This record gives sequence, C-alpha cells and structure tokens, in this order.
Amino acid sequence: MKIVQISDTHFSPSKPHFNGNWEPIRRWIEEVKPDLVVHTGDLTIDGADQEDDIVFSMALLGELDVPVLVVPGNHDVGHMPGSHQPIDDARLERWRHLAGPDRFAKDIGNWRMIGLNSLLVGSGHAEEQAQFDWLVETLEGREGRRVAIFAHKPLFVDDPAEGDTGYWGARPAERQRLFDLIAAHDVALYASGHLHWSWQGEMGATQLLWAPPTSFIIDKLEREMPGERLVGGVIHHLEDDVTSEIVAVSGMIAHVLDEVIDEVYPRASTTAAAPVEAAE
Repeated sequence: MKIVQISDTHFSPSKPHFNGNWEPIRRWIEEVKPDLVVHTGDLTIDGADQEDDIVFSMALLGELDVPVLVVPGNHDVGHMPGSHQPIDDARLERWRHLAGPDRFAKDIGNWRMIGLNSLLVGSGHAEEQAQFDWLVETLEGREGRRVAIFAHKPLFVDDPAEGDTGYWGARPAERQRLFDLIAAHDVALYASGHLHWSWQGEMGATQLLWAPPTSFIIDKLEREMPGERLVGGVIHHLEDDVTSEIVAVSGMIAHVLDEVIDEVYPRASTTAAAPVEAAE
C-alpha cells in the first residue's frame, strides 16, 4: 500500500502567497499514484476564523482523483488555551461542517489508519478525553492489524523525555499517555507535520516522521530543529514493515516565512515570541 502525506499547505483565497505550490504537488501526486492521500493539518492560513479559507482549501483537495483524509492543524481549528485562537466549540464545528470529521479510522488491508486531532491533546477541551477514549477503543479493536497514526503536531521535538515545549509538541503527561498506547498496540508509524522541518526517527518499534510543508520554511524566526528545511511531500509504503521517503518535489518554491510574515500573519505584539506563534 502506498500513501502520500502532505502537510502545512496554508492555502487561502485572500492571502495566496503559497497557493502556487499546489499545482506541482498535485501533479506529483498524480505521478506517484498513491492508494490514499493524508493531509496532516494546517490546510489553511486562517480556517480557524475564516470560513472561506476552509471552503477554498477543500476545493483544491477535491481536485485529486484519489481518496483524501485530513486532520486539522492549529491554523484550522485553533491552538492551546491562552493563545490568540484557542480551540473551542465554534472552531471545531466550523471545521466539521466544512471539512468533515477532525479524526478518522480507516482499515486498508491489514493496516488501520488513524487520524488524530492533536490540537485537542493537552487542551483541556471537553472533547480531549472523548478523543482519547475513542483512540483506546480504536486501537483495542484493531483485530491484529498494524497501525499508522497521522496527526498535525509531533509527540516531541528533540527528545521523548523533554519538558513542555509549549507551542511545538505535546505536554509531558499527555505525551506519556500516548507513548503508552503506542507501545501497547503495535503502532508502526506516527507521522506528523507542524514544525516546517522534515525528519525521520524512531521510538522503540515505532517509526516517527515529520512531513515537510508544501508552503514555507522558517529562517531566523525560530531556532534550528532536527532534520532539514525543504518543501515537498512523503511517500509511505506500508507492507509488512514501513518505509518512508521524504521528497523535495520539483517545481515547488521554498518560500521563506521571514520575508512575508507581516503580510500573511500580521504581528500585533512586539514580544519576541509573537512572530513565531502567529506564524505557526
């Protein structure tokens, strides 16, 4: 089975800075001929508050002639409590109405594909526990199938035992709950996006992967992270084992966020942390 993963497209009808990368990534997907495409969030620039961004972005995905599954990112449904756009009922409902469910489980052959709304993890929202209970049930009912999990946010940035990285990864307590489930249920792959870096690693028997964005890379607005800066996509081959290939797709432009941030994500604060939080 062949799955293409794309992430962090950041489409918008009113801020079209990154829309031009859609045509080369669409052509590449047609050439690859996957069985399934999974988009791991930040489909939009501001779907958290702009309905048109979600409608426009879903129409682009609708141009693909293969099945597509999507999980939301922070730009689609909001982020942590206290942020500029915290995840809430209205933002979740907008996504579900216009884009579809914010989590999924799909069986293909001897594999179970699971998509998580990682913005609920650590959010304190009423649906956080409901999603966790659903995940437990979905893993326990896999009937021997191997598992691949797709989400927007990674489990950690530098080290599985790291502290709270705030914006970037899962908080330690919630992360450990996920670690325990992953170890107990033959999860072969945990694939995410969000960081605008591409990287592959492993944690025990689980392959970890950060998909590259299709939109932009970040230069000096954020620290160096593991992996490399590129724009493109990922090809996952799920057979008896998992093999994943990160691809720098020909014809795409590696836009640099630093150069356009004030056009795309106007900064309302002079604090040092504001540019990155607004951008990501």
